[in-house]
Amino acid sequence: MSEISYMEGPRGDRLAYAKTEGRGPCIVFLPGYRSDMGGTKVVHLEAWARREGRAFLRLDYAGHGASGGVFEEGCIGDWTDDAEAVIRAVCDTPVVLVGSSMGGWVACLLSQRMRLKAFVGIAAAPDFTEDGFWASFSEAQRRQVMEEGQLIMPSPHEDPYVVTRKVIEDGRRHLVLRDRLPMDWPVRLMQGSEDEAVTRDTALALFDRIESPDLTLTLVKNGDHRFSSPECLAHLEKTVADLIADL
Repeated sequence: MSEISYMEGPRGDRLAYAKTEGRGPCIVFLPGYRSDMGGTKVVHLEAWARREGRAFLRLDYAGHGASGGVFEEGCIGDWTDDAEAVIRAVCDTPVVLVGSSMGGWVACLLSQRMRLKAFVGIAAAPDFTEDGFWASFSEAQRRQVMEEGQLIMPSPHEDPYVVTRKVIEDGRRHLVLRDRLPMDWPVRLMQGSEDEAVTRDTALALFDRIESPDLTLTLVKNGDHRFSSPECLAHLEKTVADLIADL
């Protein structure tokens, strides 16, 4: 893997990233909520990019992975700003954003701030703080997070985590599924048929909101939210490779 470098983020946090030099456009991997740039999908794609001589960038938002900052103090707006700062500082060519889960939401927000060459969404989870967290909370949980500032949530895959009032309120300022999403470049969305974290309805809603001249949504049989099985990784690699070749 490429060596990790650091830069100061927009709020003063130390942001970690790793850049693989090569031909453009630069492929930028945006990880999910509480995930980092050392995950299976990003490492697989980085290895592919290195073999192909392609530019590749992976990064950690503040409070994630090797970056500084406290996770519970962050929110979608902050993490989008972090990604934008690293991309603008490091990438000297146009970019292809590959967003996994929350990274797909970050990519949607960035797509309205900068011109891309393409966008690839892997189980993209836009608006999950409102349509996932808040929608699933009981009235007692809603009162707790708003009055006490946080709520401890169990996770089927990891340790319990904290959902903060800041995450909920900031998420409402950055919703993307309530209006059209113009993207004047190719878009490839992938969704596992067995994904228990992001529903097919979310994938279809994003598909319906994006306005692109070249947009596809692929439902991958037996794929789960991690999308890291050998079959899913092969599909991801082929999707990115074919997209880059067409560009």
